[in-house]
Amino acid sequence: MDRNLHKTIGGAILQEKEQAISIGNNTESNSSKTNNSKTNIQRNKVYNPNRKNRTQKVTKTNNIKERSVVISKLNVKNTKEKNMQEAIKKEPTTTKVLKKTKTNIDNSKGVKIIPLGGLEKIGMNITAIEYEDSIIVVDCGISFPEDEMLGIDMVIPDVTYLKDNIEKVKGFVITHGHEDHIGALPYILKDVNVPVYGTRLTVGLIENKLKEHNLLKKTKRKVVKYGQSINLGCFRIEFVRTNHSIADAAALAIYTPAGVIFHTGDFKVDFTPVFGAPIDLQRIGEIGKKGVLALLCDSTNAERPGYTMSEKSVGKTFDNIFADAKSRIIVATFASNVDRVQQIINSAVKYKRKVVIEGRSMINVIGTASEIGYIDIPDNTLIEIEQMKNYTDDQIVMIMTGSQGESMAALSRIAANIHRKVSIQPGDVVIFSSSPIPGNEKPVSKVINELSMKGAKVIYQDTHVSGHACQEEIKLMYSLLKPQYSVPVHGEYRHLIRHAELAELMGVEKDNIFLIRSGDVLTLSKEKGAVTGKVQAQGILVDGLGVGDVGNIVLKDRQLLSENGLITVVLSLEKHSNQVLAGPDIVSRGFVYVRESEDLMEEARIVVSKAVDKALAKNNADWGKIKGEIKDSLSEFIWKKTKRNPMILPIIMEV
Repeated sequence: MDRNLHKTIGGAILQEKEQAISIGNNTESNSSKTNNSKTNIQRNKVYNPNRKNRTQKVTKTNNIKERSVVISKLNVKNTKEKNMQEAIKKEPTTTKVLKKTKTNIDNSKGVKIIPLGGLEKIGMNITAIEYEDSIIVVDCGISFPEDEMLGIDMVIPDVTYLKDNIEKVKGFVITHGHEDHIGALPYILKDVNVPVYGTRLTVGLIENKLKEHNLLKKTKRKVVKYGQSINLGCFRIEFVRTNHSIADAAALAIYTPAGVIFHTGDFKVDFTPVFGAPIDLQRIGEIGKKGVLALLCDSTNAERPGYTMSEKSVGKTFDNIFADAKSRIIVATFASNVDRVQQIINSAVKYKRKVVIEGRSMINVIGTASEIGYIDIPDNTLIEIEQMKNYTDDQIVMIMTGSQGESMAALSRIAANIHRKVSIQPGDVVIFSSSPIPGNEKPVSKVINELSMKGAKVIYQDTHVSGHACQEEIKLMYSLLKPQYSVPVHGEYRHLIRHAELAELMGVEKDNIFLIRSGDVLTLSKEKGAVTGKVQAQGILVDGLGVGDVGNIVLKDRQLLSENGLITVVLSLEKHSNQVLAGPDIVSRGFVYVRESEDLMEEARIVVSKAVDKALAKNNADWGKIKGEIKDSLSEFIWKKTKRNPMILPIIMEV
């Protein structure tokens, strides 16, 4: 594609985009009505192996000295971008070869696409690309726990397949720096220690995580520029410039012996980005002319018609809000959305407000972006949270985490009156510059209500634009690349279905569109494409410092405890005669308030005593059977009296 053609395409798209903006951004997914129309697209059953999960959590610290150092660094005006390709330490990579286990894979010739996460739901994006003795891994992210996963902090991918084939794995290739694409790296690199490749900001954010886990010296990192290629095994991977809600996002053109696989990563078409240049449509068109075997394309907004609005449109909204506000302004957004933070700072400077940054992840990301020249903060713009008392309310802007209602994030703690240094004042303007991730609607709504009850003016409309492509941008990608096969990725299953319909509309044959699920092994060649096997791909739960030690049984116990409470039965038996020396005593937690249910507890004690006598009358010295008798009798009694099923825990002490 020559430059004139590129300009022509850009102009036509921009014109159509302006006409379609109101459709693409104000209309919710109307396409769900059309999803009932059945298409002849290959679909496969979910692979749900029976196995225990494993887990861990990083201890968070918020050292005041470190915070002050970061803030002081940020206050230096970024008039020049630093060298974006500064030398990175190259540490030796340790590779542990593990014994292979059998997996259900047909060794057909062709390139294998193996998603280990990122399908059926938002988050935990990770895909292995394999050809003979070479494997590369695209992204390695986390997902948020579901409602029934009580006490779970995050979910990381199961990479058993990578560990079993460690000698084949050549490296992680990362499209951008969002948590659902890099968050699991510190956990996975401990078992799969291979080099990590990404753009400058992406690598910088990964390094922050590696420092927290003491893995920086053990992990080899490499910064790759747009247009550059790297060779890993039999693969050549080219980084192509795209636009997203974080700077330095890239698509990947993966050249394999079987053909080119194009992975869009998370993308949108933005001709007026806040930082950097627009998406490189010319290069994408050139790759398409040479022939593309398969397109793995972002499906998040596949149900939304039209185009996604430019990030710069949010800046105008900020200006309007800042111009009218006479009190403090608090803005909650994603820490990684550097372009959004830049626009907030621009408005703050324009209306002569000082900026306070609150939230550990926000401070870390802005610090990294500032150091490499991706954000411009004028001198004396930032102040410490303790310095706010030196300024009037109309001179203050706070940028913080908590846009998703996370319980420990700064805004959530302020809303709940548990933040040590900030409390809501009547008249405060609170801006939610994000949209809730699916599943987070309830906690976000709770925070909004708490803020409103304290007298804050909460604004959450027209303060966010998506970072994902809508239907016309997805269709543009198909028009430029003309892939033989379509593999919708990154989205819930309903998004993938709508994406598949778009692919068919754009000329991809029905039999060449694959709606695969995590764990499927899709083998592609120019002759044919088929799902040829399954691998283990169930999420691993992270709870506290444990990785994988919480499985389905533990989650069921937690759910039972949360719903019906716990009854503990304690009694003492004489060692030789099995005579009851003390008890039974019954302790209730989360079941009933004992002082108001003394009659019920007394009846329960009688039931337990009879159950113990019944078991001992059979000359049964097996404590397991005695406990079983207690549980059965007490459960039946409790159900008859209360219609509840609390967890019952008998404890027998030998004297």
